[in-house]
Amino acid sequence: MTEGPAVRVGLLGPLHLFVDGTGREVPGPKRRAVLALLALQPGRTVTVEHLVDALWPSEVPESGRQALHTHVSRLRGHLGAAADRLQTRREGYRLELRDDELDVARARALLTSARGAGAGDPAAALGLLREAHALWRGPVLADLTDVAPLAAAAQEYARLHRDVTDALVAAAVDAGRAAEAQDLAAAALAADPLREPAALLLMRVLAATGRTAEALRTGRDHRHRLAEETGLDPSPALGELERRIAGGAAGPAPAPAPSPAGPTTRLVGREATVAALHRLLSSERLVTLVGPGGVGKTRVAAEVARGSGQAPVLLLAPVTDPAAVPHALASALGLHVVHGDVLAACLAVLGDRRGLLVVDNCEHLLDAARDTVEAVLSACPGLSVLATSREPLGTAAEHVSRLAPLGLPGRDQDPRNAPAVTAFLDRAERVRTGPAPTAAELEVIAEIVRGLDGMPLAIELAAGRLSTFSLVDLRDRLDRSLDLLGGGRRPDDRHRTLRATVEWSYQLLSGDEQRLFRYLSVFADGVDLADAERLAADLAPGTDPGSLLARLVDASVVEADFTGRTRYRLLETLRAYGRDRLAAGGEAGDAAARLVRWAAALATWFAATAVTEDEPVADAVLRREVANLRAAWQAAREDPDAAAVIVAGLFPAVGYRDLTEIRGWAEELAADPRLVGRQARAAVLGTAAEAAYQRGDLARAERWAREGLASAAGGAGTAYCLGPLSVVDLARGAFADAAEHALAAAAEGLGEALGIAALATAYGGDRETARALVAEAAAGAGSPTVRAWNAYVTAEIDSAAGDAAAAEAHYLDAVDLARTAGATFLVGVATVGLLTVRASAGRVREALGGYREVVDYFDRTGNWTHQWTTLRNLAGLLRRLGDGGTADMLEAAADRAPDAPAVGTGPTSAGPVLGRRAVLDLARQAIDRHLGG
Repeated sequence: MTEGPAVRVGLLGPLHLFVDGTGREVPGPKRRAVLALLALQPGRTVTVEHLVDALWPSEVPESGRQALHTHVSRLRGHLGAAADRLQTRREGYRLELRDDELDVARARALLTSARGAGAGDPAAALGLLREAHALWRGPVLADLTDVAPLAAAAQEYARLHRDVTDALVAAAVDAGRAAEAQDLAAAALAADPLREPAALLLMRVLAATGRTAEALRTGRDHRHRLAEETGLDPSPALGELERRIAGGAAGPAPAPAPSPAGPTTRLVGREATVAALHRLLSSERLVTLVGPGGVGKTRVAAEVARGSGQAPVLLLAPVTDPAAVPHALASALGLHVVHGDVLAACLAVLGDRRGLLVVDNCEHLLDAARDTVEAVLSACPGLSVLATSREPLGTAAEHVSRLAPLGLPGRDQDPRNAPAVTAFLDRAERVRTGPAPTAAELEVIAEIVRGLDGMPLAIELAAGRLSTFSLVDLRDRLDRSLDLLGGGRRPDDRHRTLRATVEWSYQLLSGDEQRLFRYLSVFADGVDLADAERLAADLAPGTDPGSLLARLVDASVVEADFTGRTRYRLLETLRAYGRDRLAAGGEAGDAAARLVRWAAALATWFAATAVTEDEPVADAVLRREVANLRAAWQAAREDPDAAAVIVAGLFPAVGYRDLTEIRGWAEELAADPRLVGRQARAAVLGTAAEAAYQRGDLARAERWAREGLASAAGGAGTAYCLGPLSVVDLARGAFADAAEHALAAAAEGLGEALGIAALATAYGGDRETARALVAEAAAGAGSPTVRAWNAYVTAEIDSAAGDAAAAEAHYLDAVDLARTAGATFLVGVATVGLLTVRASAGRVREALGGYREVVDYFDRTGNWTHQWTTLRNLAGLLRRLGDGGTADMLEAAADRAPDAPAVGTGPTSAGPVLGRRAVLDLARQAIDRHLGG
């Protein structure tokens, strides 16, 4: 193929063909399509069936195959002296092309080389990328996109063009030639305004060319556009780049949100499977990789994802509640959705993406996984899905691919050539170092992997036992303990083989180790070291908990994750086996009860810790344990008393944090009739009242708080009801009632209540008493959130007294302290006050930009009570800017809103009253208009 006339085929624009540097015309759309279809797979045979189906998708004419043969024959004529490049094979036709003879292959090679040059030589990378970018000559295959495979290729090459453009812009910045890439960066963002990498690159270009303000405005505009059109926050990368630019550095593009950790072991014997899946996914929208547990579906899917670029991976193994699947998808996409339809928000982000989504471990949530996948396929036409499951999803679009066990050594074959033996040796080297196995030892290994039926998990477990047994002992023990060699070859037999292998590994554990393994299986997302040791000590008194854990890790039935705090997890197959053993032994109820007690203890610890200096630690632990708490919550719903302990303990999370799922638990339990007459009812109703207040439902918040007070007998239950009642009073302008309820709550131990009383007193006009109350509150403040609240109240008093400088300093203290504690709600309300002070001081652009962010925040969280305050403050600024018409409409809407804080005796503003969405649109448009001016 390398000799003879040179051939060049161009797909990155109108199709063209050159032979020895001379352009050759290829007439007729069908013939041009044949050439393009063959060029898509250079050097590979394209079957006659594939070509015929592509050319005549609806109905193949009787002369279709003959017409195809005629087109191929005439294509050889167009190739002239290079006609031998177009070869006929038994199944179809093949076009031989070198990589440098196909512009697509050349573009990919240049992009790979540029990425290799990277930071080491950005100028060289820039040159390579300019050459790659120049290969696009116009709309890709514009006259051939009615042929489905060519339309798909055009979309793929558009993604490649985007990747080349992104890399070119980044290299230009790194090479100190950012100005040369400015037009490209601007065009890339204009083509896809919601794509964050394009926004980040344009920001870097602008910053590198000295246009810092414009760079920051680009970031702010992107943040606002994303929130307005999708209801989402950008990734942390945007904020990080904004901080770097504000500090004077364009810097490299921030890293994307972390994806699931990559595999640590080599993938053996699956190369053909991975390649076949890539080919399938180029033409199929949904491929489900099916097989028994332990056959390696997850590992193969991870390899496919790795070869598909930035493919998000939705891990369903730790999810137990079908309703939580959209939340898990949001996490996989790096999204923070705190209000509204989570799945719709995910689809809004995925809608224009091209590439692959992996959905792993669907079998335990089959209906929810199927519904989610169907929604993705419907809303995201450029996306394909690779699912893994023990059974098909059951959708019409599904292509099922069954994953077989690893290949076993033949009787007359060198065992080292069998993938199952290679996998065993790879794992064994990590357990026992030593010389290479002898021929006799290889035969023993061959017997072992044959007995394990080539199942990767079984092989891994068996090889892990080499720390205890010799190869011969391992083989003999396997033969005596498990009836594996006589099993059948049906999929269900292989499943029993795997269960028997896990059973064998399980039986090698001591009784205490077995019990700890079983009880660990109820945790959906693993446990940290302290909780694992507590569970071990409780299950096996008198033993060393650390030694029990170490044995489980050594036996490969528990994984230790040392990223951050040490955490222990079970592989999902092993976790399912452990739960089965719990059920078989009649222990499932006890294990679930222990999980609930763990959750109750965690909630109680959180409630106690969140009011101390260690509040940031409590916040981090709570956010890390949401998946386990979710599993515990499902079990706890059978026991209202246990559920009440969990909900009441999470009161500080409901009040100050944007964990809307937990707020939903509180409101769900408050409506449970079984709660009537129970001692914990007051605390639950108070927590639910706080949740209702946070979403702006003042009437429901007051009703639940008063119901709770009626059933309270003092203590936390009373405080939890008085707190929401006081802020409802505050919102309604009943300042004396608010102060009275807050002081009563303070007497019952609610840490922030004195601050609420001070705020109500200040709003009532008695600033001197308010300062005395806030001083008393500050003296007893034990947590960053309470200190932040007191700083906010002080700032409000300073602002009312006209001391703008002091107010700004205290608002900033409040924001900083609230951020350290994870108290996102308090960050929002303190920021509103800060912006009001800055606006009064003439810092209009700062204030306008800040108002836009706060409006977006309260829109996402659904807190209209504080949204109305924000809009009123914004109206005041707009009026000073001469925009009285807009200010009138904002104030009129606030005056007539039932959940807006009271500012007088009733509506005072004239003008039309807009709906809520129209109000927000009006506010955002006004902000953008004045920022643009």
